[in-house]
Amino acid sequence: MSEEHQHDLTGDSRPTVGIVGGAGYTGQELVGLLDAHGGVELAFATSRSLAGESLPGLGIGFVDPGDAPAGDVDFLFLCVPHGEAARWVARHAGGPRIIDLTDDHRPGSGRGADAVYGLAERYPVEIAGARLVANPGCYPTGVLLALLPLADAGLIDTGRLTVVNAASGVTGAGRTPKTYLLFAEVAEDYRAYGEGNRHRHLKEMRALLPGIKLLFQPHLLPVARGILETIVLPVADSADGAEVRRAWHEAYRNSRVIEVLDDGLPGLSRVVRTDRLVLGVTDVSDAGPRVVTVVVALDNLGKGAAGQAIQNMNLMCGWEADRGIRC
Repeated sequence: MSEEHQHDLTGDSRPTVGIVGGAGYTGQELVGLLDAHGGVELAFATSRSLAGESLPGLGIGFVDPGDAPAGDVDFLFLCVPHGEAARWVARHAGGPRIIDLTDDHRPGSGRGADAVYGLAERYPVEIAGARLVANPGCYPTGVLLALLPLADAGLIDTGRLTVVNAASGVTGAGRTPKTYLLFAEVAEDYRAYGEGNRHRHLKEMRALLPGIKLLFQPHLLPVARGILETIVLPVADSADGAEVRRAWHEAYRNSRVIEVLDDGLPGLSRVVRTDRLVLGVTDVSDAGPRVVTVVVALDNLGKGAAGQAIQNMNLMCGWEADRGIRC
C-alpha cells in the first residue's frame, strides 16, 4: 500500500475498508456493521457471482475479486473459503492491515505464529499493534471466553474430561447451497456432526487451553443463527458455580460485550442479532466428582464472526473495542 493511501488512524480521517467475500453470510453481516459504524468508509466488497450489482443503500457495487483495489485500503477483511485467505495475505504483505475470518492463521493452523489471535477480551494490546489478526472461530469464541478465566484461576480439574456439547444455526455452514442444509432437511430435526472429537475447531481450542482434556461435539440446530454451548466442566473440590461467576465477573468487569448471569442460564433469544456473549453456570448434584454446567450463548455471525472482527478493527484503530457493535 503506497503512502498516499495510508490514513493517519489517530487523526480525523476515516480509515478505508475492503471486504473480500462480501456476499456470504459473514460478509453481509460485516457490510451492515461497517455501514452503521460511522468511523470507517467501506471502499469495496467483492463477489464473483454478484459483481456489478449494488450493495443496497451504500452507493457502491460488488466488484470481482480480481478487480478489487485491495492494496489501496487501510483494512482488509477476508471472508473467503478456508485455504484462500493465506494467498491474499501473502499477496498483500506490507499493505493493508488484515483481519482474517478463516482458520488459515488461527492457532493450530500451522500459520498461527504469523498472526495475532483476535480474541478481543483477551489480547487487546497485541491486537492493537497487529498487521494481521486471526479472527477466532465461532465455536472456540464461546468455549475460550468461558474457560480461559477459569483456567487462570485454577478452577478446572485438568485431570478429568471437559465435555462441550455445542449447537449452531445453519448459517454457520456458509451460504453455498448444500442439500443437507435445505429447509426440508433441517426443519424439525436436530443432529450431531463432526463426531468422534475430530472437528477442525478443536485444534484452535486446544492451542489456547493446553493441558485441558476436551471432548467437543457440535450439532446442527434447525434455526438460522445462534450458538448454544453446554459445557460439563470438572472443577476442583472446593469450587462451585459462585466461584466460577466471580472469576468471570473479574475477567470481564470492563466489558459491555460479555454478560455474566447471576442466576439462570442463557438462551439464543438473548443474543441473536447482537454481538454479545452471555455466560451462565449452575451447580450439579449427584454426579460423582464435582462438576458444574456452564452454558454459553452467542450469535455465530455476531460475536462469533463479524462483530468480533469489528472489535479487532476498533482496537487496531486505537478506539474502544465495542465501538459500532450491537451490545
